[in-house]
Amino acid sequence: MLRSSHALAAVLAIALPSAAAASPQSFKGEYTVSFLGLSIAKSTFSSHYENGAYAIEGSVSAAGLAKLFDDTQGTISSKGTISGKKMVPQAFRADYTSGKKASVVDIRFANGTVTSTQVIPAPGKRDPNNWVPLGASDLASVLDPMAATVIHADSLDQVCGRTVKFYDGEMRADLTLSYDSKGTISVPGYKGDTVTCRMGFEPVAGYRKGRKAINYLKDRSRMMVTFAPLGQTGVYAPIHATVGTQIGTLTISARRFEAIQ
Repeated sequence: MLRSSHALAAVLAIALPSAAAASPQSFKGEYTVSFLGLSIAKSTFSSHYENGAYAIEGSVSAAGLAKLFDDTQGTISSKGTISGKKMVPQAFRADYTSGKKASVVDIRFANGTVTSTQVIPAPGKRDPNNWVPLGASDLASVLDPMAATVIHADSLDQVCGRTVKFYDGEMRADLTLSYDSKGTISVPGYKGDTVTCRMGFEPVAGYRKGRKAINYLKDRSRMMVTFAPLGQTGVYAPIHATVGTQIGTLTISARRFEAIQ
């Protein structure tokens, strides 16, 4: 479940305070994932910023009827620094189990460039005739699945209109955000203005050509992400999202979105 859903984990992740923060700050987000009105997963993420460094820890697990078919549970962590308005990841790790099967994704960075990737169990043999391999340039200035959710901007008007270079341990993809609308939202911990971006998906490398799920995300899926500000930090985090899939639309909603005193 989790390895094929790192983009989803990215949408679920709670954001971080910016480098402009004058003192240590912590945030917490709780999310549910539903399909056709039924809860299928839940997650909780917490983040902490201090002295120019960030750390995020979270958990993701199957919920509701999904537990009858896929009792997946996992923990995810990400850490790095913030330079100006730029996220500079240092390490990302996802540990998860599905039944009795355990899996790990571990990514290490130096100055924003991937230096090592460990995936357990290792991927199977790939057909060179339809596999798009990763090149060294593909792994420069990229963000891990959690850091990729964080948008630094001067205002709601500037959140959309950008491209995020995303790497999940296997695939490199570009996530493009274009403006859709503004609104307001009220959830425990936050009530206020939001901005919604349409998200496009463009695979770059590390994937099999002709894969139906990837082609659907690229060519047909309607993906919308709504961002809300974290206080006065200049950082905007996902608070609601919808992702169109081949079998229906996934909805990700924050049940709680708040600063921790």
